[in-house]
Amino acid sequence: MPGKSAAPKKAAPRRSAMPKQPMDEKSMLADFFHDELKDIYWAEKHLLKTLPKMQKAATSQELKDAFGEHLEVTQTHVERLEQVFELLGHKAQAKKCDAMAGITEEGAGIIEETEKGTSTRDVGLILAAQKVEHYEIATYGGLAQLAKTLGYTEIKELLGTTLAEEKEADETLSQIAEAHVNIDASEEDEDGEKKEDSEEDNDDSSSDDNEDDDDTSDEK
Repeated sequence: MPGKSAAPKKAAPRRSAMPKQPMDEKSMLADFFHDELKDIYWAEKHLLKTLPKMQKAATSQELKDAFGEHLEVTQTHVERLEQVFELLGHKAQAKKCDAMAGITEEGAGIIEETEKGTSTRDVGLILAAQKVEHYEIATYGGLAQLAKTLGYTEIKELLGTTLAEEKEADETLSQIAEAHVNIDASEEDEDGEKKEDSEEDNDDSSSDDNEDDDDTSDEK
């Protein structure tokens, strides 16, 4: 008679990635989370002042529209962060974000160093704007994960929504660059004019010189 088979061992219970109850808001991690919220809050409010300048400086109407649309989205991000502060029981407060200040300062430098009305300026503006987006994507991604760890379920959802919108904005900028801006910029000479136009002007000038030479020969 066969012996009884051993009863299967019960698997060890898996540890939940999210606490059932929010962690103590007086913890060091909660304080760090709150401090980082102040940082990104300053960054978003700073962008409300920066994006109109980038929109005005852009050459492509498509890029102008993209900056204008993201300005509206950024206002929503500010309001969403204020909702997060409220959920935490804190007053919305900003702390200067040195990283964002540096990125936007670089963007201002691009406007100064490039010719108005050129696609090369648009290339620079897109690059600067994507640096902004990548910083925000990293920040919101990290904050959403921290909110999950701290058990702030509603806050995690709010930050996750903003994260998705930042990724969408970054993708839009890439599409504009790849569709025509980069190609148009590659066709500009050092003065920001299309290379073909410059060559045609030179050809016309050479033709005029040759005609003048022919007229002089006929007179002789």
